[in-house]
Amino acid sequence: MSEVTSSLIEFLSEATTPFHAVSAIVKRLSAAGFTPWDEASGDAPAVGSKHYWIKNGSTVIAFTAGRDSADAGIRLVGAHTDSPNLAVKPNPNLLKGGCNQLSVDVYGGVLLNPWFDRDLSLAGRVTYLSDNGSVDSCLIDFRRAIAVIPSLAIHLDREANKSRSINPQTDLPPVLSLADGDDAFDLSALLSEQIALEHPDLAIDKILDWELSFYDSQMPAVTGLRSDFVSSARLDNLLSCFAGMEALLASADNGEWNILVANDHEEVGSASAVGAQGPMLNELLDALANDDTSNRALRRNSWMMSVDNAHAIHPNYSAKHDDHHAPLLGGGPVIKINRNQRYATTGEGSGRVKLLAERVGIESQAFVMRADLACGSTIGPITATETGIDTTDIGVPTLAMHSIRELAAAKDVSALMALLTGFYNRVV
Repeated sequence: MSEVTSSLIEFLSEATTPFHAVSAIVKRLSAAGFTPWDEASGDAPAVGSKHYWIKNGSTVIAFTAGRDSADAGIRLVGAHTDSPNLAVKPNPNLLKGGCNQLSVDVYGGVLLNPWFDRDLSLAGRVTYLSDNGSVDSCLIDFRRAIAVIPSLAIHLDREANKSRSINPQTDLPPVLSLADGDDAFDLSALLSEQIALEHPDLAIDKILDWELSFYDSQMPAVTGLRSDFVSSARLDNLLSCFAGMEALLASADNGEWNILVANDHEEVGSASAVGAQGPMLNELLDALANDDTSNRALRRNSWMMSVDNAHAIHPNYSAKHDDHHAPLLGGGPVIKINRNQRYATTGEGSGRVKLLAERVGIESQAFVMRADLACGSTIGPITATETGIDTTDIGVPTLAMHSIRELAAAKDVSALMALLTGFYNRVV
């Protein structure tokens, strides 16, 4: 296993929710000398300084302050911290068939079938009233299998292999334990116990609320006969967060203005205070160039890579691709193109990425959706619209996107990191 792959697997294992993803990113940034940015101060960052800005615990923007004025242009890499999942409802406790269950809500475009018969764990953020009267939050992660969604046996559904529909309200509540008499399961009590284990110094009066999601407890792994692949939950889009973070760290001392944006809520449209449609990035750009002329120059001279996973050609479903725009696993980063602006890539942006790939010594590929299929989108068009910055959509080819366990080629991770490092270093 290469050092890059090993580091990616460690990162994915830590980043079980957007909150944990931001925590994992900040831990690595802090170790490299990045410090918190005080957005309220109004002070311009010192030349050569390195900062990060967290909001809601689920979005982080990191940047290096260059030696020249910011209006000379900034290189930005954008990704997102969230992934489709099953989120726990506010009043979730269920007692059915002698089992304790939790009701869940579907977050994002989840491929539901693979969630059945998987060993599930639970993680997220808990908000509580402390014993001093303040309202605070902390992160928890059970990091063990505590639940499962059992399939209905084939004997009770003979048509399951022909047509299986899933009702998210009734078919998805995970089973946590055998019931203890007629008393319903108390999630608040369980969370209090978990907080005591993970944060023994916290003094909690009561649990107020939670933002929790189930996840696959199986560890990320290198798979394949020749160890060609990385199999993991949340490759979309934590792989891009990882690559962007590593590229920023590798280029942190190059004397240039570089930014990494890792937004939450991409999977549900990006319309939130911490999503790509929110104000965070514009607030930072306005602070870096605080007069109108400089601000316009900054946006005119900057370039952003919107990095999100791309659809690799599936060997069993090749007809779902345009034959001439079907990226291969292991074929290098993908330039994502859609003339209806579901991706932000222009001809000039595509050409510059091709040249960049050539100069850093990697292959690149192109993806265009079949004309008779609807195309997904990314933070690219949204960020370009909100900021006016030229944006190009790229990503690593992936199979099983939005499944509980996705698949990418290990060599593509290193290639993406090389591309983004070259991007930050102004190779093109």
